[in-house]
Amino acid sequence: MLHVLYLFGVAAFAASGVLAAYRANMDPFGGLVLAFAASISGGTLRDLILNRHPLYWTHDWVLLTVIICVGVATMVYLRFWTLPRKSLLVVDAVGLAVVTVIGARAAIDAGATPLAVLILAVLTGVAGEVIRDVLCGEFPPLLLREDVYAIAALAGAALLLTLHHLGISSTAATAASAGLVFALRMGAVYFGLHLPRPHRSPDRKGTDG
Repeated sequence: MLHVLYLFGVAAFAASGVLAAYRANMDPFGGLVLAFAASISGGTLRDLILNRHPLYWTHDWVLLTVIICVGVATMVYLRFWTLPRKSLLVVDAVGLAVVTVIGARAAIDAGATPLAVLILAVLTGVAGEVIRDVLCGEFPPLLLREDVYAIAALAGAALLLTLHHLGISSTAATAASAGLVFALRMGAVYFGLHLPRPHRSPDRKGTDG
């Protein structure tokens, strides 16, 4: 089940990569580059930190095929139809939800400490989006402009970790945690929610002598 769920999350990130490339006026090759960058960067970083070899995507032809097929299908769709303005945010939220809980599960299975589980889950969820946005020339990346993003991933990972220690079944814990990440992210998008931001105090001229 986890593998199927991960394929779903990777597909969502692949679509988000192509959508980001489309918005940045990239060519089809650029779209595929961003599809792969958004899909596998987070998991690659996680596996390198956990010293898991070989890297998960180097021997999973199904995953690579899914990325290519979703990437090409998204480009074909965009050639003839226009997606809603917030479509990138929706598919991105789906990918964030799924990949975050998979990252948390992998860290738990590797015997990581609770704090390390949270860190690795967030890194798995957000690394691909950061690289995608940087390649698109978006500065700062979405992660650093939208507060309820990494926070949503952190909340979902914390819920999964809690449910795991309470002995809740893996399926129920994964579904609940992914649902929380998605709900928090989409709630922030549609209601314009942000964490409190520091405000620059008015300049006080003449106070330095």
